[in-house]
Amino acid sequence: MPTSPSAPPTTPPTVWLVRGRHLGPAAADVLRSNLRRLKDTEVIQDFLEVPESESAESERIFEARWTVPPEVTVRARLTLTEDSAFGQDWTLVAEAEQPWDQRGPSPATMFWPQERDISWDHEAATRLRFLDTNALPEDDKELRRLLRTAVRGSWAVHVVVHEAMTPDQRGRRPLTPLLGSGLHHRVVEHRAAPHQLRAVNWALREFGVELPRGGAVVLPGTPSAPGYEAADFAVRSVFLDGSEPTELLDAVTRYAALPRPLPDGAEAALTALRQDWRLLTLEEELDRERKLVAMYAEALDAMTKSRDLYREAAERANEALAAYRDSVGELRPVAGRQNGSPLQQLTRTWERFKGGPRVPRPAAHPEATAEKTGTEPPADR
Repeated sequence: MPTSPSAPPTTPPTVWLVRGRHLGPAAADVLRSNLRRLKDTEVIQDFLEVPESESAESERIFEARWTVPPEVTVRARLTLTEDSAFGQDWTLVAEAEQPWDQRGPSPATMFWPQERDISWDHEAATRLRFLDTNALPEDDKELRRLLRTAVRGSWAVHVVVHEAMTPDQRGRRPLTPLLGSGLHHRVVEHRAAPHQLRAVNWALREFGVELPRGGAVVLPGTPSAPGYEAADFAVRSVFLDGSEPTELLDAVTRYAALPRPLPDGAEAALTALRQDWRLLTLEEELDRERKLVAMYAEALDAMTKSRDLYREAAERANEALAAYRDSVGELRPVAGRQNGSPLQQLTRTWERFKGGPRVPRPAAHPEATAEKTGTEPPADR
């Protein structure tokens, strides 16, 4: 009977992660410049760029550490991938000492500058901007492809909002900036024009969700988060008049707080943050050295015990060998005994009963045969 695959690990409540794409040139230079500025202004405590010789050929790795109230240390690791001349993907994983507070600063702003004419704030899978309204494509095939990518291939939270009527300037403002700062670069907002409702719901049927007319829906991920029910994350009406959509913001915040499964590639990124961390304080370096000394001491103790056990086993083996030799010597045959030792007699008896090939008897002499039968032996010719 086939066994079901094991459930993927869930994202720890202390972890913040996202994948983005930088569409401009010299992404590494932008990161270095901004990290220096943030350190000089004491926004972050420190940062480190991992040397190229210690990272993959096509990657640049940056680490940063800062604190959020009340004195909670956050460690973050950004991996920049040299993808192509048209952009570079980046992966950011941050972990706090306590469960993540979505009201805290976005870890992305601890690495990237916050100017509006920036080119780094695009979601990696869909290439759409985080803090902006993103109109859905008019072509039905492109629409389905985009929504499928948003559900199956993205680390971000995707929200679809339907415009019941064409909004004015206030209604066209993005809603994601109204969320907590910690969600600013984890949420992508899609806008469906008034006439696109039917096409959008047709594309969403495969995911079991429906976009209400004039409302919004938070899309599930793949695999979906435990506890996700489409009705709980659908909002019947969103007024695009410049007012705060409280119900929608609550639905997005609740969804982001669910124990979602780690997406593809996130487990490796989290493991690298925890095991390959380089930006250590003096106390952390001393603690690491103490752990290394303890580990080496345990290994040395285990080697010593293994050596002693081996020596004891060797001594016992030598004793057993000596005892065996003595017992064999006692079983040796006494000189001059004709019948041999009991072991030899047993061996000869066994050979007789093995059923080996028998030697034929020699033929009787003709004269003896004639004398026995009373006939004359044949004359020689």
